[in-house]
Amino acid sequence: MAHPLTVPSLTAGADFVLRPWEMSDLPLVREAAADDYIPLITTIPSPYSDAEAEAYVRRQWERAETGAGYPFAIVRTRDRRPVGSIGLWLRDAAEGRASVGYWMSGRARRQGVAGAALRTVTTWALHELRIPRVHLLVEPWNTASARTAESAGYRREGLMRGWQQVGGHRRDMVMYAQLNDDGAPSDG
Repeated sequence: MAHPLTVPSLTAGADFVLRPWEMSDLPLVREAAADDYIPLITTIPSPYSDAEAEAYVRRQWERAETGAGYPFAIVRTRDRRPVGSIGLWLRDAAEGRASVGYWMSGRARRQGVAGAALRTVTTWALHELRIPRVHLLVEPWNTASARTAESAGYRREGLMRGWQQVGGHRRDMVMYAQLNDDGAPSDG
């Protein structure tokens, strides 16, 4: 078993902080559960119930406790309202790789929030945790997420055919990656 991890708080640009999940984040889980796509690619419960939402938050804590990775809530600093999620997953850390995944509530999209969070987690992973490679997967149709990855310095590597089960169907994914010697991402 991997060692327990402590999820830090990280500043993501001028307006957001990444912090461990809290039970006070249940309204964000409710909002995400109503999204057409987020429940298909995450363990967000759909249909929503308070009990399932609490179980979701506990799963985030367990991921850190078991060493699986660092789950963060993305929180707006001015009102402390959570607006999304980003996680750094360490399943392949022994091989020098980590993966990252993120989602944003509908009201927080198209504002650069995901990009700020992704740049923050990626820089932290590559330079402080010294993980040589961080990658992420995006469905080919998801141009907003692809733009977010590219704005954070990720390079498109290729199409992974039938890579992942999403909503009961095998789906293609585009692999994006950043290496610790690619240079720091710009604030784009």
